[in-house]
Amino acid sequence: MPEFAESNPNQIVPRLADQGIYLGSESTMYRILRDLKMNKHRQSSLPAKRHSPDPLIANGPNQLWSWDITYLPSTVRGRFFYLYMVMDLYSRKAVACQVYEYESGDLAAELITDACNQEKISEEQVTLHSDNGSPMKYATMLAKLQDLGVIPSFSRPSISNDNPYSESLFRTLKYRPEYPDKPFENLFDAREWANRFIHWYNKEHLHSGINYVTPEDRHNGRDIQILKNRHHVYQKAKTKHPERWSKKTRNWKPVTEVVLKRFKKVKQSTDTAKRAA
Repeated sequence: MPEFAESNPNQIVPRLADQGIYLGSESTMYRILRDLKMNKHRQSSLPAKRHSPDPLIANGPNQLWSWDITYLPSTVRGRFFYLYMVMDLYSRKAVACQVYEYESGDLAAELITDACNQEKISEEQVTLHSDNGSPMKYATMLAKLQDLGVIPSFSRPSISNDNPYSESLFRTLKYRPEYPDKPFENLFDAREWANRFIHWYNKEHLHSGINYVTPEDRHNGRDIQILKNRHHVYQKAKTKHPERWSKKTRNWKPVTEVVLKRFKKVKQSTDTAKRAA
């Protein structure tokens, strides 16, 4: 049928059906056209596939960090305090945290500097992942990352779950029973509460993502012995009462690596450095 010479089977089949004709399925027509080498020009004009960049992988502390900002309510309507948080993805430890009165690339740069100094980060040791918010891309922030030798990584535009670890930490923060029912009256109160939360989170919270050890123990390598001890306890219990286990005992092995998928890595060029300076 000449009228279908430039059409593909996805268009031909419904048009024929509109005429009360059934000759075969789309897949059958594609196969026939392929055998006759008549299929190439009929392909739908689809945009080129964009392959997701390779994931970032951390198999030890201080290799991959994530940072973000969340709002804390104040007693003044329309005013917020801003909690800045830097997390180590391997250990889930909050390696830096501070509450400020506004969002700022300068303040973010100070926080990252403090985190690098405290953790004794060397050049190109750690990749810092964040979303595409303005403070994350301020020139002063990018310039500071370059000075520190920190490799920046950014979420892809319009992708809501590209920074899942920081988002998960903030959910934990805001669903804590101790999270205030009322807004914070001042910056001091907000900082005091944040400090208490970080102490609990790093040193007491048994994190499900790292097999229920604390981020602090994981960060310092103590999780290996802790999990080994748990395994021995379970093996001893199984030996004593084998009838209580129909399968293997619980897996108490350490989590070997953490993977951050769906990101867009930004390479710093000389031009970028000039713009950031």
